[in-house]
Amino acid sequence: MEIIATCPACGLMCDDVPINVQMNTTSSRCKKAVNFFNNALSANKVQPLINGHPSDVDQAIAQAAAIFNNSQQPLFSGLGTEVKGMRAIIDLAKKTNATLDHMHSEGTVNNTLSIQNIGYQTTTMTEVKNRADVILVIGTEMSESHPAFFEKLVWNKESMFEKPTPQVMYVGLPKETPSDNLQSSTSPDGKAPLVVNSEQSHLPELMNVLHALVSSKSPLHKKSDDTLIAGVTLNTLKKVVATMQAAQYGVVVWSTSSLKSIPHSELVIQSIIQFINKLNETNRVAGLPLNSGDGDTTVNNTSTWVTGYPTRNRFVNGKPSFDARAFSTENQLSQCDSLLWVSSFNPITPPSCGAPTVAIGHPNTQFETMPDVFIPVAVPGVHASGTMFRMDSSVTLPLKKLAESELPTLASVLKRIEGLLA
Repeated sequence: MEIIATCPACGLMCDDVPINVQMNTTSSRCKKAVNFFNNALSANKVQPLINGHPSDVDQAIAQAAAIFNNSQQPLFSGLGTEVKGMRAIIDLAKKTNATLDHMHSEGTVNNTLSIQNIGYQTTTMTEVKNRADVILVIGTEMSESHPAFFEKLVWNKESMFEKPTPQVMYVGLPKETPSDNLQSSTSPDGKAPLVVNSEQSHLPELMNVLHALVSSKSPLHKKSDDTLIAGVTLNTLKKVVATMQAAQYGVVVWSTSSLKSIPHSELVIQSIIQFINKLNETNRVAGLPLNSGDGDTTVNNTSTWVTGYPTRNRFVNGKPSFDARAFSTENQLSQCDSLLWVSSFNPITPPSCGAPTVAIGHPNTQFETMPDVFIPVAVPGVHASGTMFRMDSSVTLPLKKLAESELPTLASVLKRIEGLLA
């Protein structure tokens, strides 16, 4: 018998995924959903480990509590969890004066910095599905990160309003991108997307030109259409701008994780936002930032509710503070005296750390360097119920418990650790 479930494998949070629990399989066409559910449903119960040796939950929790009792500056990182798990992490952080940082925040923080500097106009997945007639994707393609994006939001047959088949354009797509990765963005009637290839390092220049063109800056308009800018003809960039200006409801999509290799990539995001703002003077255009995964949108929203800050925050005497750079995992690994690593959706291992390390996460996690304590926990949306935000932060969706498991939940483990602290 199949169960229809919500899939937490990416920020789309598709709520129509068929799961055959008895067969430990899903018939979903999304490869990311298949990998997530098959990996979790096939997970065998794993004993907790202390220094690589089998233990039981009680001993592992006691050992973890001892580590944090002796810690003055713990780092809580990874943070791959849902709402209830994140609330438990925050409660433990308050009691231990910990620093919090999500594993994918290196990209996400650039959106935060852009909001702080100039704000931005974004849309929701529902609006994209119902209204968007032009989709402009900047510097990425979604076949790996959000495989069902075009199927669910762009080529969908159900819409509240009549709209033409959307036109898709890519700007700043690396030339080495396999053509197969773009198949999902070809329309059902066979219309291929407009693809403007360039090296990632040239994306800041391309965005500045697009912004200048939409602002009617005269120096560019005096140049020949054959003029090359970052290897792209000016005429091609003019076509992109003209298409966006003619849109009834244009959407500009970007991924912070794809841009983070560019130095000061928050400035690229600000260029994207300024481009959107200028287009909005004459027609309707909105942004749609993609998330990076492992519950990052959920974790940041939960942290903001409870503390007033997204992650990269720190508690001192129970009071939170925020620093987008100083509180990064990379900076804190050399300063912390203990590390709590949480990754319950995927078997992701913690970074190398000289301090005592407690890893709590996916039962299939394999370690190259064994942490001091490892406690396997239930995978949300498979072994335990939960709640998560979609990547547009406009909708929360429930995760179902699909399979029985003796694994404890992350929240229950953290509450027990907190209860043992002095």
